Order: sequence, then structure tokens, then C-alpha cells
Amino acid sequence: MKLNIAVYNMEWMVRLFDRQGQLRTDNESQQRAESLAEVVRAIDPDLLGVVEGPDTTASGSRNAARQLEAWVRHYDLHPDFRAVTGFVSRGRQELCALYRSDRIQVRHKPVRARDRNPFDQPFVCETEESLAREVYEHYRPPLELSVSDLQGRERMRVIVAHSKSKGIFDRVDFGRYERLSERNRKKLFAECLSMRKRCDQWLEEAPERPVVVMGDINDGFGKDYYEQRFSRSAVELLLGDVWHPERILRSVLGEKPRLGKYGWTPSTSRFTDTVTGDTLNVLIDHILVSRNLGVRDVTVWNPYMDQEPETRAQRIKALKSRLRQASDHYPVSALVELP
Repeated sequence: MKLNIAVYNMEWMVRLFDRQGQLRTDNESQQRAESLAEVVRAIDPDLLGVVEGPDTTASGSRNAARQLEAWVRHYDLHPDFRAVTGFVSRGRQELCALYRSDRIQVRHKPVRARDRNPFDQPFVCETEESLAREVYEHYRPPLELSVSDLQGRERMRVIVAHSKSKGIFDRVDFGRYERLSERNRKKLFAECLSMRKRCDQWLEEAPERPVVVMGDINDGFGKDYYEQRFSRSAVELLLGDVWHPERILRSVLGEKPRLGKYGWTPSTSRFTDTVTGDTLNVLIDHILVSRNLGVRDVTVWNPYMDQEPETRAQRIKALKSRLRQASDHYPVSALVELP
């Protein structure tokens, strides 16, 4: 069974809806909503992890999945697209997924057992190998999905994630900046260790079952100052333990990212460095898969990158204005073959 999977940070999609959960009709909102739709139409995913999706209210007056499906209908995306969301986050940006119901069945299947680290509950974690354990909680509880074929046989488990941002958005002196940076990094590590623990549980229960982690991890592959200082990065924590090679996840990108004059290649977003003021390309949106998944046709939908083959590059460049208008992130997609 082959599936086209993708992940896309849609940049505050909640702002495209009013307080009643209806699509806004002002020109700016309509243009961005249409651009998002054009990008998703071009990707043509069977399963799309949505980061920064619409919001879900505690009262139930607004629901992220309902709003996503309303957007799908309004812009005439695939008629069999259905949406699913999970635990409500403490913010206004939900984790969701769109899937082709004519190809697969997808449901939110969270672990509820207290000894199994439910993602909507506080958890204890040691982030620095210092024998000091601290209490953390996910600001946006990761979305745990069970993916089945149309006959109801489970084929894959998926986590859609939006991990803690490393950004410092307060006005601070350098001393406090350092403390906040370290705190944010430890929170990021803790969230990824929590998700990695879930991957290990799944792979212990059913080693043959494919596992995928996709999302905005807000981290790279061990190259910045704090990653070197702590001798680890959040993405590497998600990949797994070298002492259990059978459980290691791998990036669908295959090749090691390269650091150049303007930042990382490939890249899925850009940010302005607080200290230097320079704008850097960053790779923070990832799809990580278990060893038993075949992967091909991997695409980073960044129109400023060189792409192979040329037909793919031309297709992405033709979407340049839509990609820029739709979001401050570029999606990543891959064709995976399930065993």
C-alpha cells in the first residue's frame, strides 16, 4: 500500500475563521485561504499533518476538524477529504490531520494509561542526564493517529507534533536571554523525549507496525550552539537510541542538511536572529519514519531551492506566489510504501 503523506505548518490558520468558526470574507483572508488550498491541491496528499490549524473551544462552539472540512468544501478540494483532531491545546493553534477517506481510515487514538505518559497530562522527565527529574507538559498535546486500510486493518501509527518554540519574544538583557534560551531548550527536549517514549512503546508492542512522526519540531540536527552545548538536538532525540537500532526512525530527506551562507539547505522556513538581525533559512519541519517504511519522491515545497527532477522544480516554482502567500513555512511530502 502506497500513501502520499505530508506535513504543513499553515501559520495561524485560525485567523482565517471568525468567532463562529466561519471562513472570513475579507480579501486578505480569502486570498491566503485560497493559496493554502492551491498548495494542498498540488501536493495531493492521502494524509496531511496540519500544524497551526484552526482552534477548538472548550464549549464546543468551534472545532478544528469542522473548520478544516468547511475550508476543504469551500475551495473544492478532494471530496473525500476528512479531518481529525485530538486533545485541545492551551493556545489557539491545534494539531489536525486531513486524510482521503476513500483510501484510508484515520482516528485519534491516544494512550490513556497513566503509566504510559498520556500527552494531555503532566509528565516527569530528565533532560540533561543530571539525575534531576522535572515536571513538564505539552503546550500542544501531540496528535496520536491510528491509520487503517478500508478493511479496518491498522497499517500505521502517526504522531503529528508542534514542539516548543526556541524563540525569545520578551525584551530582556543577555543574562535573562541565556536563562530563557536554556529553559526553552529543555522544554523542547522534554516534549521530544515524551514523544520518543511513545514511539518505543508502539515499536515494542508491534515491531512490524510502521511509525511516523511529522510536524514542526522547531529544531534541526545538532548544529547550533545549544545543540552542541547539550550534545543533543530535539530531532536526534526523536530519531532514537543507537543501542536499539531496530527502533530508530530516519528522516525522509535521506541526505544530511548543509549549512551555507544563508542558512540550511534544504529549508522549510526562515527566521531573523535576535542578536545579529540576519535572516536565516532553517529546517524545522520534519517527517521521520521507521525502518520498515519504503520512501521515495520526497519533496520540500520550497520554490527557492534547487530540486530534482526538473519537472518537480518547475511545478514548485509555478506555485511560488501561492507558497509565499499561504504560510511562513513550506510543506514536506513523501510517498511511503507500507509493508
